[in-house]
Amino acid sequence: MKSLQRIKFFLLFFTCTVIFSTVQAQNMEKEIDAIISSMYTADEPGISILVAKDGKTLYRKAFGKASLELDVALKPENVFEIASITKQFTAVAILMLQEQGKLKVEDEITKYIPDYPTNGKKITVHHLLNHTSGIKSYTGMDSFMKSARTDMTPKVLIDVFKDEPMDFDPGEEFKYNNSGYILLGYIIEVITKDTYENFIEKNIFEKIDMNSSYYGSMSELIKNRALGYKQQGDIYLNADYLSLTLPYAAGSLMSTVDDLLKWQNAISANTLIKKASLEKAINGSTLNNGEEINYGYGWSKTDIQGSKGYAHSGGIFGYTTNGIFLKKENVYVIGLTNCNCKNVRDITMKVAAAVIGKPIPDKKDAIALSIDKVKQWVGAYQFEEEVIRHIILKDSKLFSLKEGENLREFEIFPMKDGSFIFDDGTISYTFSLTDDGKRQTVFKTAKESFIGKGIDKAPPAERKSITVAPDILKQYVGKYELQPNFIIDITVEGNSIYVVTTGQPKFEIFAESETLFFLKAVPAEITFNKNNKGTIDSLTLNQGGRQMPAKRIE
Repeated sequence: MKSLQRIKFFLLFFTCTVIFSTVQAQNMEKEIDAIISSMYTADEPGISILVAKDGKTLYRKAFGKASLELDVALKPENVFEIASITKQFTAVAILMLQEQGKLKVEDEITKYIPDYPTNGKKITVHHLLNHTSGIKSYTGMDSFMKSARTDMTPKVLIDVFKDEPMDFDPGEEFKYNNSGYILLGYIIEVITKDTYENFIEKNIFEKIDMNSSYYGSMSELIKNRALGYKQQGDIYLNADYLSLTLPYAAGSLMSTVDDLLKWQNAISANTLIKKASLEKAINGSTLNNGEEINYGYGWSKTDIQGSKGYAHSGGIFGYTTNGIFLKKENVYVIGLTNCNCKNVRDITMKVAAAVIGKPIPDKKDAIALSIDKVKQWVGAYQFEEEVIRHIILKDSKLFSLKEGENLREFEIFPMKDGSFIFDDGTISYTFSLTDDGKRQTVFKTAKESFIGKGIDKAPPAERKSITVAPDILKQYVGKYELQPNFIIDITVEGNSIYVVTTGQPKFEIFAESETLFFLKAVPAEITFNKNNKGTIDSLTLNQGGRQMPAKRIE
């Protein structure tokens, strides 16, 4: 009798567990659906996204269109250009050759490319892998867009950039660099006496059954290929043509979300490279002075709501990609899109955070607070290294302003937990009073926290704008290329001028002079530059302390 009761209890417990797990899964599916649907609609280019836990698929869906012209919906089986996620495959190929004793990452590159002009500098394979070589990135050169349709062999492609002056001495700085991975692909060919394409297909794709993955081609028929698009204002256009001989070992591979899960599982299981090699690839690097950088070999360290892992994103004509692996939770999220017009990185981060139970707050969940509640936190706060942030009240809303260059006010939104979040949800303030009644706050980013003490100091004066005649504003209308696949689009509506950058919303810009404009929404400035003929041929974006020129292309 007791045995029968135990069996009944076990069956009841098992049934309840199954029901609870099913409800959890359904709730998670709805939560992920909501995150993705907030950005991707059914009648636009879209996204294929997969979430895995412990190597097994939890979520697998596609949103949007694979072909706008043919009105074909995306499906998870669609093949996308994965852009710079290709660098993971190139890095692993190099590490495979190292484990076979065919090279060392400490080797100078002239061991394999004797005629490469290093200007007397010691450039190693390691420097190529972690973007510290100082070699000029060919995708940032003026000639890149002009030759985008031209097929090139790896050797000819190397000739494009090899004689360019170096940006810095090897190991002195980190600067993301596609040229380094072109050289790595060529080194693979020199050592193996085979093409990069064949090496990847034979030693990786075939070995782990990545049957829907390819070295990209613009002429071959590829089953389930999702067509790539770009956005111009409110309309979509076919992506610009790019010969896939040019991204080569830095960005020419194509794949699906299912195959990329096979890839991640093979990496986690040390199927292709040993654990020691993987640790070197995913744990970042150091510069000559010992400063740590997040980038290792084909992966960057990441931190999502305190959970650590590694990731890589990609962008190429018509496609954006992002893959995230969180180590402790053993969660993998991969998102592939067929338009270079939306921020897939934010989407995958939000999905990953939701899956591990640490959702990134959303301003749509902000609560209403009385004016007295918000007023008490108004004032200046001093942090370490003399950083001062001001909390300002305007129209019953709180705004944050950091002293320094490019003064900008950012609205902060009150949440149920007592914090005030910025627009993207990854940065927040939590205010409180000390025992003696003084203001203080904790300023928290995705990776760290800082304590600010309330001080008496008035906020800086608001930046003043002037009115510029519409005829002058119209001179600035056009498209400016900051880097390949990243366009700054300037438009004018009435007496107002606006900027749209690839993957970002439209912002109004405000004139400080006839040629210098600033944004109120983000800390950035734009200066329009005239050539010798008096026409606008470029602009300069000043953001984050960097002066970034962009040539006018339309």
